[in-house]
Order: sequence, then structure tokens, then C-alpha cells
Amino acid sequence: MNPYAAYKKQSVTTMTPIEIVVKLYSETERELNRAVMFIDQKDYESTNKALTKSGDLINALRSVLDVKLPIGKNLDALYSFFEKQIVTANMKKDREIVQSLLPMIGELKDAFTQVAGMSKEDIAAQELHAQKNQ
Repeated sequence: MNPYAAYKKQSVTTMTPIEIVVKLYSETERELNRAVMFIDQKDYESTNKALTKSGDLINALRSVLDVKLPIGKNLDALYSFFEKQIVTANMKKDREIVQSLLPMIGELKDAFTQVAGMSKEDIAAQELHAQKNQ
């Protein structure tokens, strides 16, 4: 195994679950931005690869959801929407569809980044506060 591949594997295996989620969002953003660039260049083979990878990343996010929880159900519906939009964008090679997804992915990444920086006590306090306000 080359040193870079070994480093990447080590960095992923030491990440917390929330850090992995943030990484998946970051990779999705990167692939969507690449897709926009490839659409502009009329490089449709590379566009297809970038959008397919974006869809795979969304599927990875979706596969770890707990849909018994309200947030899990909401994210599942959102990920389903993302997947449909990515497929449509890929079929039409439509940069506007791709660009419309970027702010939503960015907001989710930012939200999970904030959660990643919180202590377990902070998260528990937030959950308690949310339950009281329901």
C-alpha cells in the first residue's frame, strides 16, 4: 500500500461517526463542484463520474440514518430529494440543478460540523431543550 493510501485509511479509522458524516458532506460538495466544472467544459464523461460519486456519497449518508427518529425521517426525505436531483442533473447535464444542491449540502455540513465540536453534555442539553419545546 502506498503511504498516502495508508494515511487516508488511518485518518478515516480514527474519525468519530460525526466527523465521518462531515467528511461525506465535504466530499459530496467537492464532487458537485467538479460536476459543474465538467458540465461547463462539456466533459460529460467526467460529469457522469462526479455526479455518480455524489449520488454514492448521499447513499452512504442515507445508509446510516435511524429513520425511527424524526430527524432521521427528515434527512431520509432530503437525501431522497438529493438523489433524484442528482439523477436528473446527470441525465440533462444541468448545472443549475447541481448548483441548487450546493447550498443545502453546505448548510448540512456546517450544522454537523457544529455538532462535531460540541461535547456530549452539550448535545444532551440540546436534546433535552428540544424535547421540552415539542
